[in-house]
Amino acid sequence: MEQGNQQRPIVGIGVMLFKDGKILLGKRKGSHGAGQYAWPGGKLDLMESIFDCAKREVKEETGLEISDIKFLRVMNLKTPDNYHFLDIALTAQWKSGEPQTLEPEKCKGWAWYDIDNLPEPLFSAEPSAVEAYKTGKNFFDA
Repeated sequence: MEQGNQQRPIVGIGVMLFKDGKILLGKRKGSHGAGQYAWPGGKLDLMESIFDCAKREVKEETGLEISDIKFLRVMNLKTPDNYHFLDIALTAQWKSGEPQTLEPEKCKGWAWYDIDNLPEPLFSAEPSAVEAYKTGKNFFDA
């Protein structure tokens, strides 16, 4: 179950993807986080590795290949709209390709942004990942 009546948290993977010092963000569509900016990511599949999930989600959403994937932070995230995630943020480097909007029902489009000048509003998981990147703090129990 993916709604507020879920019985256990969902494991979410977010990828702070860098290219030439900028981060890739897309404007979300749909019911969860619509109008907010988020980097590529999604739900961890059963028996899937975290890094394989990161590669798969970035490829499915943007068409990009990534490399140099690293752990950034973990967050116990409970949202006002009754979602509960164990959110794992990763960093990665752009390897190849140009961003494409491959899931237009979920995202309005992708663009590269400076980490010190990100668009607003950010998706609920993103501010703690930015904080983790800047400070080294890697655990958030929201």
